Amino acid sequence: MSRSACLVFAAFLALCAASCFLTPAGPRGPPAGPAGSPVRLANPAQAAETAAADGAAWSPLAAGVALGLLAAVLGGRPALAADLENGEGIFLGNCTACHTGGNNSIVAEKKLKKDALEKYLTGGYNVEAIKYQVTNGKGSMPAFGERLGPDDIEDVANYVYEQATKW
Repeated sequence: MSRSACLVFAAFLALCAASCFLTPAGPRGPPAGPAGSPVRLANPAQAAETAAADGAAWSPLAAGVALGLLAAVLGGRPALAADLENGEGIFLGNCTACHTGGNNSIVAEKKLKKDALEKYLTGGYNVEAIKYQVTNGKGSMPAFGERLGPDDIEDVANYVYEQATKW
């Protein structure tokens, strides 16, 4: 699912959840007569109209909370999603010397394309295997575990994984 579709769906769910907390601003009950006694309405249509009017006033505080939640959902970034832009920047700064365009200037057949990753990468074509290789190195590839933080390694591994079918 695309990110925008996920955000729209999350906003929809947040609004549905927030609507559970919206309560009428005033107390509910039968309409009061002149002496405070309940009034009997002879017409059922009039009773339904009165009930609808009673429920029409919603708490402004609850509505504000619902709108705040909506703004937070739409404006925020997914907490666990990899930052592919950061991954691309790390790749360009650390990996392109040997892997320009997904190729390999040291060992030509060990490219960063999907079929080569499936064949040569220990653990197969998945993000965890790419993270392990970036962190620990292998053969003539140096280890980047001491140079890059775990979040940066996560981002570059996800970038390589996503790009492997595009190079």
